[in-house]
Amino acid sequence: MASSSYSNSPCAACKFLRRKCLPGCIFAPYFPPEEPQKFANVHKIFGASNVSKLLNEIQPHQREDAVNSLAYEAEARMKDPVYGCVGAISVLQRQVIRLQKELDATNADLMRFTTNELPAFPGPDMANHPRPHDQQYSMYGTRTMDYGAGSFDHFGSGFSLPYDSPWNNNNNSNNPSGDSPEP
Repeated sequence: MASSSYSNSPCAACKFLRRKCLPGCIFAPYFPPEEPQKFANVHKIFGASNVSKLLNEIQPHQREDAVNSLAYEAEARMKDPVYGCVGAISVLQRQVIRLQKELDATNADLMRFTTNELPAFPGPDMANHPRPHDQQYSMYGTRTMDYGAGSFDHFGSGFSLPYDSPWNNNNNSNNPSGDSPEP
């Protein structure tokens, strides 16, 4: 028995192909008359005959997924004739890789900050070490440590000097005695 959609208006495929939409039309359940562009794209990329053969060869419960996949691939190919959906997949894969790197860097920073926490009341051997709240960030997003006059940015160098280095100051202006600082 034909449904009302078959008797009232043909499916998008039959309308596009200018043929009568019969009750057993393979396209009708998947290309409703309200979505004519969906079939037009699929037809332009894959052809009606190939789509019909594909739908007849697969199980009925798999047909809707197959049509959705064909429609997605056809639309992607219409937008990007060279790469199609592979281009979209490539862009998304690069985005995932970039976000994974950001996540790894953030986790590494988090681990570094949690393992660098020092006790609230440092002993005599901890007196010259910075406390966690002494850490600051430069305008470049790199970490700096507040050691007073000897502070400087380090770009992953892993160390900072707790005293003025002879090459970073002008004629030892911070060391009026002229003596070299002890390490």
